[in-house]
Amino acid sequence: MNDEYTHSTQQKARQINIDARRYGTFAEIGAGQEVARWFFHVGGAAGTVAKTMSAYDMAVSDAIYGPSDRYVSRRRLRAMLDYEFDLLLQRLDPSRGDKCNFFVFANTVATHSFSRQELGRGWLGIRLQTESRGPASEILIHVRMLDKENVRQQEALGIIGVNLIHGAFYLHREPEALIGALLDNLTWERVEVDLIQFSGPAFAGVDNRLMALQLVRHGLTEAAMFTAAGEAAQWDEALYKKPVLVQRGSFRPVTNATLDVLERALEQFVREPELNGETPVVLMEMTLRHLTADDAIDPHDFLDRADTLTPLGKTVLVSNFRRFHRLAAYLSRYTQRPIGLALGASKLGEIFDEHYYNHNEGELLGGLGQLFKNSSRLYVYPSLDFNTGQVVTAANYPVPPHLKSLHAHLLENRYLLDIQNSNADFLRIRSRDVLEKIKAGDTTWERLVPPVILEVIKAKRLFGYRPAG
Repeated sequence: MNDEYTHSTQQKARQINIDARRYGTFAEIGAGQEVARWFFHVGGAAGTVAKTMSAYDMAVSDAIYGPSDRYVSRRRLRAMLDYEFDLLLQRLDPSRGDKCNFFVFANTVATHSFSRQELGRGWLGIRLQTESRGPASEILIHVRMLDKENVRQQEALGIIGVNLIHGAFYLHREPEALIGALLDNLTWERVEVDLIQFSGPAFAGVDNRLMALQLVRHGLTEAAMFTAAGEAAQWDEALYKKPVLVQRGSFRPVTNATLDVLERALEQFVREPELNGETPVVLMEMTLRHLTADDAIDPHDFLDRADTLTPLGKTVLVSNFRRFHRLAAYLSRYTQRPIGLALGASKLGEIFDEHYYNHNEGELLGGLGQLFKNSSRLYVYPSLDFNTGQVVTAANYPVPPHLKSLHAHLLENRYLLDIQNSNADFLRIRSRDVLEKIKAGDTTWERLVPPVILEVIKAKRLFGYRPAG
């Protein structure tokens, strides 16, 4: 990021206050008027602030913005932005619309308090014009405030709110730089940003799937999600009180084997008595490790993979979880329902390798404790050892001698489950081999991927595909 944009919070607020084009409303619920306070604190707020308000009482809030079943939610934030922006235009556009770019900043937040002991979280958003009387565009973020003290959470909220407003005004043409500036004057130990969504004409060229990746790359969160339609998804919205099945992979591309692992695992997972017939949320997880080549991530390659996952209709998870137990622990923040992980038997090395665990988390046993809580299970698809020709399963996986009793315990208690009805014809399919065939123009790859994936690769010319002739 350019030094030009690395300002203190005071400097950012003052820059906005002396910018005669910016004029708007601040509507804040749940943590005081911490963002608006910065603009009053640095002076000159009369040139920026048309109105500040805070409808704390639920009845008052409902009377203004309409009823809501969840007050700290994307729906409530959108209702606030809709109402306040329409009202701002009604009142001020006739007199000031030719010389101002109007905006509304809103947040709805739950911070740590005497009655609420959880860490703080909230939705923040800005709707803004980038030119006078132009159409409005919008940025929404979801944050978790990690400080233990209420006053520190409020302070962090004020800072990130100013960063969001400043970025929207001066970095809207550089969305990656905007993301990188969200934690200016903060640290990742204080605030996590696990969702960002851009919309409107100012962001017509922004792909929110790529923005989810940028949140993880910049260290604002360990994981971010987007739907099959490419919309930013938030953990509480997607996972709240729901069972979850996750498949981790490179998906470069999805093969017949990839899809069979997921479908066979799902068949077994839904039969577990704890699910009570409920349909689980299915996540396709790509880690930064899977996306990195030569110490860099190619955004076009990432979007190629995302495009092939779209027709499967699954939510995509982008994460920085190298280890499976870290993924399970993160998911357990948002649901107490069962978690299933679908994987090939060759990946069991990452479960039983003691080097994957550290002293602070209790070594191997501590990590497995995180992995297998909430009735979590591993659904293990057989793998072919290409060196020996042996088919490896959960049951016969060759663990070191001193772990054999642990391995037997996990099998006996159904933490490790062999996937039934696997297809032996798929065991020789490897994504990297399919990718090489695509790039080489070897058409035999076409029978190795599901028809729906074949169609999208050809239609969008993904992974270097070129039609014959």
